[in-house]
Formats: sequence, structure tokens, C-alpha cells
Amino acid sequence: MDKKQVAIIGAGIGGLLACKYCLSKGFNPIVFDFGSEIGGVWARTIKTTRLQIPKASYQFSDYPWPDSVTDEFPTQQQMINYIRSYAKNFNLTPYIKFHSLVKKISYDGPSSNAWSVWNGTGEAFSPEGKWNVNVEDTKTGSMQVYTVDFVILCVGRFKDVPNMPKFPDGKGVEVFRGKAIHSQTFAEMDHDAAEEMVKGKRVVVVGFGKSGLDIARECASINGPEHPCTVVYRRDHWKLSNWFPLGIPFVNFIFSRFIVLMVHKPGEGFLLSLLATLLSPVRWIMWKLVETYAKMTLPLAKFNMVPQQGILKDTSSGLLAYLPDPDNFFDAVNKGSIKLQKTPSFSFNETGICIEDDDDTQIEADVVIFATGFNGVEKIKNIFESPTFGHYIADTPRVGLYRECIHPRIPQLAIIGFSDGISSLYTSETRCKWLAALLEGSFKLPSINEMQKDIARWDEYMKQSSGEYHYRSFLGAFEIWYNDQLCKDMGVNPMRKKGLLANLFEAHGPIDYAQM
Repeated sequence: MDKKQVAIIGAGIGGLLACKYCLSKGFNPIVFDFGSEIGGVWARTIKTTRLQIPKASYQFSDYPWPDSVTDEFPTQQQMINYIRSYAKNFNLTPYIKFHSLVKKISYDGPSSNAWSVWNGTGEAFSPEGKWNVNVEDTKTGSMQVYTVDFVILCVGRFKDVPNMPKFPDGKGVEVFRGKAIHSQTFAEMDHDAAEEMVKGKRVVVVGFGKSGLDIARECASINGPEHPCTVVYRRDHWKLSNWFPLGIPFVNFIFSRFIVLMVHKPGEGFLLSLLATLLSPVRWIMWKLVETYAKMTLPLAKFNMVPQQGILKDTSSGLLAYLPDPDNFFDAVNKGSIKLQKTPSFSFNETGICIEDDDDTQIEADVVIFATGFNGVEKIKNIFESPTFGHYIADTPRVGLYRECIHPRIPQLAIIGFSDGISSLYTSETRCKWLAALLEGSFKLPSINEMQKDIARWDEYMKQSSGEYHYRSFLGAFEIWYNDQLCKDMGVNPMRKKGLLANLFEAHGPIDYAQM
């Protein structure tokens, strides 16, 4: 019997994991990536970028970090070396086609309108359905069509389609005489070329997330107060100076089952719901203590950086940031190497930008870098030849996926890495194990109606926990609950540690899910 062919689009961490676990189940994967190397967002990024969480929470479950990497927060180069070593160890590179841009995918098979369950059977494969993957060789310009049994989209949401703010006519980048680029362009530049572009220039960074913070610090280190870098942003979000607030590892606030018991969870029963309600004051006190710790250890009030929302909301939305070497950052702000400008809106003029709510304050600029994120929904929507499938993806702000992986009405296709967690590698690996078990036939999907009901429950949770940021599909502080659902589907014991107390109070990490 011929092996089922699985097309994997993207050779980042998600694509490598999908390839590895497809191989482990006897399938024939083929990975397409338009770049020339593996690693996704880690392949080309800002020079000073480091991992934002401790490496123990960001590692492959069956391939720990080598002893030679002693940094708790590895550098970009250490990270890409680790990813390459993983691919080499499991012999994944022969299955990857580089310089291969997937233009469109089209489905030949029965319509989902005729089903009551996925593929009419609840199984991953259909005897009638196939995907056609149209791929362009970016070196030669030639096109080739690959016909496969299943497609896994591992394109992520933090790459490729920049999210750019819209401006009224005559007030956008078209009137600016300087250089305006997105952070992706800056990150993908040769490090020396990137430094040369900002050296001696008045730089404005739009956005104050991780990328905006990294770029501002890099510009400040290059130019100092002589040519300050101005960060323009809408609102403050919480930052932590270390991962041990109050002497407690922060992972215990996120990855311990006891913390999850305090959270109302989608699909929980009456007793768990009652327990979450009873424990909610404890949860509130714990997060208030973390918030107080952040205010005590960082001069947020001094620089008018205290957020209006609570730290729990930022954690649930994926907007809480670890601030490495905070003394260096605030020293740069204090000396004027970095200037902070908070505003709900601004516009461009010939020489820079205009802060419209502050007596038309002018900020002169030579270079403007937009660290304003990406439009991941548009990227996935546009890969489908079928407008109907594209509509299914983009019909709500948050792409609704069963188990954050399967769209109920798009057959023989999975999406990895579109919803995120504190550790995207940890989340993606468990999801890939679940998907490989589905492909193998270890379990079946429920009916379309049941999947949609489950998605609606998770949507409601996201709206309650993240508010306006629910579209980010961030798992936040209940990744263990999510992993529990995947384990139960696979018939695996969700209790991954030895003993009740360990399962209840110790932080869960990738290594706990190695043997499954």
C-alpha cells in the first residue's frame, strides 16, 4: 500500500515538527519553504534578539538543549543552531524543498456541505479527496503542481504579510521624504547593513511590542542620545524584569495545574467551574502581587509606563513582555537615547510624523520602522484557490479551529502555529503529536456541529480572558488544560508527572510530554 503524501507548507519550527511526527507514523511528507534555510522567524532576525522565556520551556521534548548552551535565554544564533541540530538529528532536511513558494492550493473532492462529520467519516483521509499544491521555484520561475492526500499549513502568523496602519489621503508614508519600512524588512537585512541604515539617523519606531523594543534598543546602542530613537505607541503593556517574581519561577504562574484550577475553562464540568469560582480571589491576589512586584522593580511610574489594564489581561492576551537587562533600557530612556511618545494616532508629513492629539507635536525622522505586527489571517486566506475556503478562514476576527488545528469545513487540512502560547514550540509540538495520531487513525474527529460548538466555547473563553485581543488566539494561562484535551483525544494519560502533588503544583514543560 502506498504511503499517504502529506504536504507541509513552511520550514519553521512548526513545519519541522510536523515533518518529524509524520515520518514517525509512516507517512511521506514534503515540506515547501520559499526561503533558503530552516527556522522560520528565527532564520533572519534582529541582531540582539534573544529567546524571551527560559530555554527549559522552549525546547523539543525529545531533544533537549545541549550542555554547551549555558545562557538561560539563548541568542538568535544559538537558537538557529539548535533548530538546525534538531533537523539534522532526525534527518528532516532531505524532505524539504527550499526556494519553493506555494502560490495556491486547491481541493478536488466532495463538498463539506454534504457531510455531517469531517470527510464524511471523521477520519483524516478521504478516498475521493486530494489537494493540488501549486509551487513556484523562486530560482527558475517554473511552476509545478503536487497532488497530495493532506496539507499542513505551518506558515505562522508573525511573518510574511506585514500589518501596516492606514492613514487618510495625504497623511501617509507617501508624503514622507525619508525611509519607511516594516520591522520584517529590518530583521531580514544583513546585520551590518541594518546598522548602517540607522547609524547617525533620527529613527522612529512605531509599536512597542517585542520587535519594537528590540529595534529601539539596537538603535539606541548605535546612536546614543546624539540621534535618539523615538518609540511611538498607543498604550502600555506590562513588562517583567525577570522570570522569578517574589522568588517564585514565573512558569509556575502559567504552567502549573493548580493555577489552571483557578481559571474558568471551556468545556469544564460543574465541579471544576465551582472550584474556579471559589479560587478566583486567590488568583486575583497572586496576580496583584506580581503586578506590585513589576511596579517595585521597574521605574514604570517614573516614565509614565504603568498600564491601565491588569497584568493578568496582558498575560492572557500574550502581551506581557520579559524585559531583559532593564537597567540598560531605562538608562537609555533616562539619557535620551530612547524617547517614548504615547498617542492613539499620528500622521506623516514630509520631514517626519505629526502627533495629532498633542498640539500637533512634530517628530523629525530620517527612518521610520513599523513594528506593527502581521496579518496572519490574510496570509492563510489567500493561499486557498477556493473563495469559500478563504471565507471560512476570514469570517471572524479569530480563526476558529477545533483543537486550534482543524477547520470543521475544510477537509484534509490542518493549521499549526496559528494560535499561540507562552512557549510556541511547546504548544506546536503537542499539537503535531495530536495531528500525527489523527492521521494514523488513532481517533476520529467529532461531527461538524460538535466541533463548531467546541470552537464557540473556546471563542467565548478568549473573549472573556483577552477582550479586544481575543483574535490573537492566545492560550495564555491554561495551556495545561489545552494539552489535557489533546492527550484525552489520543488516549494518553494527561497527568504527566509522578504523584498528585507534582501534577498539581509543579510547572509542566516540554520534557513532561516526551513519552507520548
